Amino acid sequence: MLAKQYEITLPADYDLDIIRRRIKAGAPLLDDRPGLGFKAWLIRERGTDGSPVNQYAPLYVWRSDGEAARFLVGGGGFENIVRDFGRPTVRHWTVLAHFSGPARTAVAEPGTATRRLTTVPAGPDPLALAAHVGQEVEQLRELARDPGVHTAVLALDPSGWELLRFVLRSDELADVPSADPTADPATTLFRLPHLSAPELSAFPEGRVW
Repeated sequence: MLAKQYEITLPADYDLDIIRRRIKAGAPLLDDRPGLGFKAWLIRERGTDGSPVNQYAPLYVWRSDGEAARFLVGGGGFENIVRDFGRPTVRHWTVLAHFSGPARTAVAEPGTATRRLTTVPAGPDPLALAAHVGQEVEQLRELARDPGVHTAVLALDPSGWELLRFVLRSDELADVPSADPTADPATTLFRLPHLSAPELSAFPEGRVW
């Protein structure tokens, strides 16, 4: 499973309703997309939730590497982004673990998300890396027990040894101090107008290896 995200930072006076209309029009095309676990249609709005920028920053988790490739270079949809905004850098991570939270069955759709990016501590001992990742998996397992959590994912970018913790939530994060990005500079808060999740229910629970 692969996690991918691109971030399109928009002018300070940009009307984000344009992006919201784009999401409304595009969501049905991915709501039943084969090979896609989920796409979180993420936005940040300047002056809201502490965001300094307007941004469209969707994050995908693909079950199929082939479908992820088709999306990017095989005419599967990414060409629309390139046409309208230019070709952005696409960050990618290998998924290490996934947990479903109580909110997945309690609400129709999550409304917020957090992305936490941290660097794996450097060191020559390969067992230390395994231990660190193991701790992160267990922390994510515990976090996923929170009633407001819909879905939680841990993934790794080995090119920079960066861990991604991505959490979809049903609640307002202003009421969740531990998820407040002002309290943790490694965490970014997003609003989630829509979640396309055609194959989310097929994700394995816990570690993926």
